Amino acid sequence: MTMWIPAKAELDRPYFASLAEKIVDAISRGDLKPGEQLPPQRQLAYRIGVSLPTVTRAYEELARRGLTAGETGRGTFIRDVKASPEAVAPYVPERPHGVIDLSIMKPVCDTIHLDRMKDSLAALAVNISPSIVLGSRPSALFARHRSVAKEWLKLCGVFTDDKTIHLTNGGTPALTIALMTVCQPGATIATEATGLHIMLPLASYLGLKVRGVDIDENGIIPEALERACQEDDIRALFMLPNALAPTAFVMNETRRIAIIEIARRRDLHIIEDDALGPVVAEKPPTFHALAPERTIYITSFTKAVMPSLRTGYLVAPERLLLAVENRLLVTNWSATPLIAEIATRWVQDGTCLELVEWQRDAIAQRHRLVANVLKGVPYSAHPQSLHIWLPLSEKFSEDELVMHARRQGVAVARGAAFAISKWQPAVRISIGSTTEEELHRGLVVIHNLLHSEPEPILFGI
Repeated sequence: MTMWIPAKAELDRPYFASLAEKIVDAISRGDLKPGEQLPPQRQLAYRIGVSLPTVTRAYEELARRGLTAGETGRGTFIRDVKASPEAVAPYVPERPHGVIDLSIMKPVCDTIHLDRMKDSLAALAVNISPSIVLGSRPSALFARHRSVAKEWLKLCGVFTDDKTIHLTNGGTPALTIALMTVCQPGATIATEATGLHIMLPLASYLGLKVRGVDIDENGIIPEALERACQEDDIRALFMLPNALAPTAFVMNETRRIAIIEIARRRDLHIIEDDALGPVVAEKPPTFHALAPERTIYITSFTKAVMPSLRTGYLVAPERLLLAVENRLLVTNWSATPLIAEIATRWVQDGTCLELVEWQRDAIAQRHRLVANVLKGVPYSAHPQSLHIWLPLSEKFSEDELVMHARRQGVAVARGAAFAISKWQPAVRISIGSTTEEELHRGLVVIHNLLHSEPEPILFGI
């Protein structure tokens, strides 16, 4: 058993989160190695001088991140995350019957979406180009689609020409291609300290390291990014600057310019994920508009228009186009032609814009509902975000709130699932994943829990 033990004077409040970070740091430095056993919780609590629940919550956080594994009767051991880098899904993988699912982030959907898709499929059945069904050469197949994409990208704040645009099967494939393009195995990529939940495992699969950078209500703090660049050989910066990050901020233009100045001085590539696209109205200029020479821009239709419309656009600087194309070919070959065709037709005939405007109105109504039910409860949101971020006090741990909510038929996402580095207890609540009536009932459950005294969890879910 390892005798690694931090001093209490090294810990900040809340102690359990700080203790978890100290253990993460020790793993990163190699002070704690895969297979080594952590001290028993009661022993560690005594040695440090903190309460047993503090150590228990720290160990729970490590397990959620996939860094440790508990073995009955033996203790807690450091996992080899390189051998098994699995994501901790923030959402319920399969929605149990009767559960109000506020854990998965998706746009508000109604009969209008089903009707538009039925109409499009009927039109395709009688009027579809043979190349969409029979073609196999991506460069020739999507020439018209790229031309149409250019017009949609203008609505997103990206002004470019056809040759810089690549069609993808949505945001995640585009991010994979972007990371493979700008980073060699072993390189380090910086991102928000509380950010995209798949970033850690995805980077690990690609042989990349991830550095979480401190954020505030405007996103990544420039001084923290500068420190990170001084301490690590960072090659790229990935961000969710437009109401998509867990804390639901939209980065202002002043902050974007400050970050670009660091990126230019440090020669960092920027990967900008803008999955909500034109849903976020009156947003500052995109990173691509401000620094096109070093920005890979990603957007898609899945969260802005319809979940099943799994197609999107990746825009890259000209000097990276060949590299992007090669990585697209070896990972996906091409976007799915039929879905790309539907998206292109919808951009041309105005259906996409119609559904974006419908989405804005629906989201606004959902946010009014949230404000009414959670009146007096502090949370973070943006008028066009598909979720809210609810920080928790010492009164409830994440596990306690999540499990008590599940016992009352409501699923929410643990904040720890989005932790890249520093972490504070919170939950993410999707406002678009279910009906308005179910959202109201789910929020009432959360409100009542926050205003009640915690009860012990006697049985697991």
